[in-house]
Amino acid sequence: MLILVKTTFAIMIGFITSCIFAALIIPLLKKLKIKQNLSIYLSEKHKNKIGTPTMGGLIFIIPTLINMLIFYFFNKIDLSYNLLIVIFIFIFYAMIGFIDDYLIIKKHNNLGLSETSKLILQTIIAIIFFYLFLKASNEPLLWIHALNIKYDIGFLYGLFILLVLLSSSNAVNITDGLDGLAGGLSLIAFFTFGIITFMTGWLDGYEDIAIFCFLLVGSLLGFLVFNVKPAKVFMGDTGSLCLGATLGTLAILTRHEILLILIGSVFVIETTTCLIQRYYYRLTKKRFFLMTPIHHTFEKLGWEESDIVKLFWIIGLLSSMLALIYGVWL
Repeated sequence: MLILVKTTFAIMIGFITSCIFAALIIPLLKKLKIKQNLSIYLSEKHKNKIGTPTMGGLIFIIPTLINMLIFYFFNKIDLSYNLLIVIFIFIFYAMIGFIDDYLIIKKHNNLGLSETSKLILQTIIAIIFFYLFLKASNEPLLWIHALNIKYDIGFLYGLFILLVLLSSSNAVNITDGLDGLAGGLSLIAFFTFGIITFMTGWLDGYEDIAIFCFLLVGSLLGFLVFNVKPAKVFMGDTGSLCLGATLGTLAILTRHEILLILIGSVFVIETTTCLIQRYYYRLTKKRFFLMTPIHHTFEKLGWEESDIVKLFWIIGLLSSMLALIYGVWL
């Protein structure tokens, strides 16, 4: 019962503070002309989104961090190495996204940080992650729960961390193309990992990490009030890179990296369709899909944006429910 109360309280506080923060920051973003630049390849339906404020990820990032500080100040949480890892990734991937958004806005195009710069920054972050991971007495095990396989891969685990962070952050970033899509799917994923983490009693600081998840869920819910169609603000790379990398971090710490594929099934589908499209075009000079990520193909087929978002939310919810059945119950 106490777990349920903690969960409810964290979500409520996250929601209230993010709504208040959104009401303050959205007018500021408009005043500073922090506006979204859209691809020229998008349909006419997206033209009315030009000029919508971006960097809206701050709406769920800052309230979550402030609430964590308040909880720590009142001795409601403890700072373990594992929690520090989560917060570290949350902050520094938000910073990468923020720089990317800033450069896009400054250049008035969709070219932010170069791929090389991003890779260098993310590699440095992965090295620090690995160091903190070992300091927390975690073993560098490639642990596949489904097959009950544990294999110590030593320093190669650092490369594994980098791979998970790269793939998860980019997957959410790619999915962030329709009003409420990435935000809603991320909310479902973090709620799922919050439950999984609360059941991971062997992980040092597991309750505090779970509270972080539920605070973020509440903050994402507040963000969605302003992000569902018609969106008054977009999360930008500030939000999407941060959310994806943090999901990857939770998967690594709870040893559910494989389960992340199921929980983030829509993110995986969106990314896979982009890869198929890219390499199919290189080989044949033809497109396999009408447009990628796949949500744009549905738009080309005449689907309404809100219907696509609802369908993908349902897929994400059902996938997460299956993940919970396996990860917590079985």
